[in-house]
Amino acid sequence: MFDILDTFLKHDYKKPNCNTPGAACLDPRFIGADGTVFYFHGKRNEHFSLVSDLNLQINARFIGLRPAGRPRDSTWIQALGILFGSHSFSVEANKAATWEDEIDHLKFSYNGKELFIPETYPSVWVSGKNDLKVERTSRKNSVLVTLPEFAEISINVVPVTEEDDRIHNYQIPSDDCFAHLEVQFKFYDLSTKVEGVLGRTYQPDFKNPAKSGVAMPVVGGENKYRTTSLLSADCASCLFSPVEVHKKDELLAMDFDLLDCTGWASTGNGIVCKK
Repeated sequence: MFDILDTFLKHDYKKPNCNTPGAACLDPRFIGADGTVFYFHGKRNEHFSLVSDLNLQINARFIGLRPAGRPRDSTWIQALGILFGSHSFSVEANKAATWEDEIDHLKFSYNGKELFIPETYPSVWVSGKNDLKVERTSRKNSVLVTLPEFAEISINVVPVTEEDDRIHNYQIPSDDCFAHLEVQFKFYDLSTKVEGVLGRTYQPDFKNPAKSGVAMPVVGGENKYRTTSLLSADCASCLFSPVEVHKKDELLAMDFDLLDCTGWASTGNGIVCKK
């Protein structure tokens, strides 16, 4: 019995927690390294840099729609594109008219070629150089992506539910449930110059521009973070360089663990969770 419980807890631990730092969920709702909640809507059918560092680039493709009478798009993260060294990896949520739990909506690619990962649990794929691991955390729609030198990324695919549609009046059409990703990042060594919608919150002197005390603190920067494709590092603030080998002293020797900001806490690394 205890073995079963232990397996369950380990399994559940690998799923995204949308209420802790490093999370990117909903439409999209981010939680920065300092524990501050903010929204970045971007634009539908465009790509934006979430993290751009000397050795790592993580982009997101946004999908969405413009509800009647609204001044902006409602958007969700449909795909992640990751560049590290000379390699690339992507994970996407396949489009679906209606949501079915028994269908796997995940699609993967590695270095431009589609990657097949069996729909079993556990099911693990590891690159030839052991610099990328993709592990299913359930038979369908959930994975843990590990780049041993850079990050762990927990991912779920979920639809926009009827309840969410009712509450927010997204006006979701009948032929698209807007399957999208819930994501949580755990970073290892990042440089002090790290950029991106989420990445910049890991700068040691970062001051979050999100307004406190409002229901939906929205931050901008579309022009600063827009990339031309899911696997490009050509945004105005992008730092990624696939050919350079960067010195260790250019990096922060900090392990950005999954912080618990359910209450007040200090990480001891110069980052304080805010209420």
